Amino acid sequence: MIAKIMLHLASEIIQHMANRLADAVRAFHMAQATAAASAQRAAEDREKVTEARDQLAVAIVEASQSGMRQVDIVRVTGYTRERVRQILRSHGIAPD
Repeated sequence: MIAKIMLHLASEIIQHMANRLADAVRAFHMAQATAAASAQRAAEDREKVTEARDQLAVAIVEASQSGMRQVDIVRVTGYTRERVRQILRSHGIAPD
C-alpha cells in the first residue's frame, strides 16, 4: 500500500515537473519569436532612418541651390554647420 502511494506521489511530482518544463519551453519559444520580430522591426526602422536621412540630404542640397544660406539650413535642420558643409560637398557644392 505504501509503495503504491509513493509511486502515485512520484508520478504526480514527475507530471508537475513535466508541466513546468513545458511551460518554460513555451515561454522560451515565445521570447525567441518576439526577439525575431523585434529584430525585423529594428531592421525596417533602420532602413526608414536611412531613407529619411537621404531625403534630408537632398532637401539640404535643394535648399542651398535655391539660395538658402547655410546658416539658415543649420538652424532649420539642427545639423551642425560642418555636417551641412559635408553634405553639400558630397553633392559637389562648395561651402559658403
